[in-house]
Amino acid sequence: MKKSLCLLLALSLLLCCAACGATNGRSGIRTVTTLVQQDYSLAFRPGDPTQEYVDAAIKVLNAQGRVDELATKWFGSRIIRFEKDAEAIDKLENPPTPRDFIIGADVNSFPMAYLSNGEFWGFDVELAMAVAELLGWNLKLQTIEKENVYIELSSGNIDCAWGGIALDEKELAEKKYSEYGPYVHNDIVIAARGGSFIYNELMLVGKSLSMCSTAEAMDALNRKPGIARRLSQTTRLAGGTTECFSYLFTGKCDVVLADTMAIYYFNCH
Repeated sequence: MKKSLCLLLALSLLLCCAACGATNGRSGIRTVTTLVQQDYSLAFRPGDPTQEYVDAAIKVLNAQGRVDELATKWFGSRIIRFEKDAEAIDKLENPPTPRDFIIGADVNSFPMAYLSNGEFWGFDVELAMAVAELLGWNLKLQTIEKENVYIELSSGNIDCAWGGIALDEKELAEKKYSEYGPYVHNDIVIAARGGSFIYNELMLVGKSLSMCSTAEAMDALNRKPGIARRLSQTTRLAGGTTECFSYLFTGKCDVVLADTMAIYYFNCH
């Protein structure tokens, strides 16, 4: 009798834990397989003093706890890596003066940078706002494509590429721009609902996949051609990451191709 009672109590506790682990009534999302490993960084023109000011502002914000606050808000965890120095701005040889600060962001990088009702939003966008406010700068945001970082910087169209940007290793080696970071690791993965029975690549046979319609997403899928052959259906959605996860949550697909940063976001909202 005692043994049966203990088993019932253990089962009840397990069910309660499962309920607590759900997000807004959904089970969590887990990675099935990793396609691309990468890091996000900021990019500046080589020798541009803008980088020095941004570096100082981020160190101050991090020392104040603002970076951790934003990371917890967006990802549910303090996963962003920046140095801390509460006096970094005071240590600058020349104090910052008012100016326009033009940031180029890839709005296909939810939740780092994206458009909501025509306005820029995301973790990187909020952090950039805080940096500009601290420095007394007028922030201007414009969309760019990830593959055009060097062109946008060298032409003077932007002062910084910031917003879900994984820099090109060849261009970095050629010193076409100056890297600040990396500040967070991000993989491109295939992910499934936590309550599904899809745990590895072999279990993708006959399953349906939703993915963004970007070239980056297709390039990631092509890294492992065998996966595409296992899938029964691949749907490319123009609505971006949020539409892909909507398909996943409503059962319109079995798995999604997504960034781990997006998984962090959906697992805590």
